[in-house]
Amino acid sequence: MKGCRPLTDGKVQLIQQSFGGVYAARDKALFLLGVKSGFRISELLSLRVGDMSRHDRLVERVTVQRRHMQQKLEGHTVLLHPEAKAALATWLLTLRQMPGCTAHTFVFRSCKGQNRPISPVQAWRILHEAVTTNELTGKLGTHAMLKTFANRVYHQLNHDLVKTQRAIGHKNINSTVAYLSFVEEEIDAAILAS
Repeated sequence: MKGCRPLTDGKVQLIQQSFGGVYAARDKALFLLGVKSGFRISELLSLRVGDMSRHDRLVERVTVQRRHMQQKLEGHTVLLHPEAKAALATWLLTLRQMPGCTAHTFVFRSCKGQNRPISPVQAWRILHEAVTTNELTGKLGTHAMLKTFANRVYHQLNHDLVKTQRAIGHKNINSTVAYLSFVEEEIDAAILAS
């Protein structure tokens, strides 16, 4: 997490258009769900088709079960953003046409093995390739998706830490603060203005 920065809107647009190959729809859905939901990469990779759709319709809210959460205390539910929903709909249409796809199939399924999700390392490689393709600089990992979500929600909520904490699903507000990027120029301007 340390050193990873949130992505700007421009970088999010560039990256989401950069996925190619056979799994382009999967990779775009993973990325958009990451920046629009605030789930950690391990939580995203735990999702199964049955978690995302009911009766062949996408759910309105995505829930990661308690056993897949970092502290394993309780699950976390997030409203599905329209952009993420569209990308997931495209990917799930393809995934459902694959042999053996059931409600128990991992959404971000690996091509290795019967029914395994891609690994967190593979998710990093996918993101890293998109970043490299666009010649973007700076330390970037899969945690940047969560930081992007946290920062966007924080700004949309007019810098309300408690509501941001709830949106991310943190138990401790100090954890939420650690995810937020505070621009040095804004801090300097506030000091000069006081």
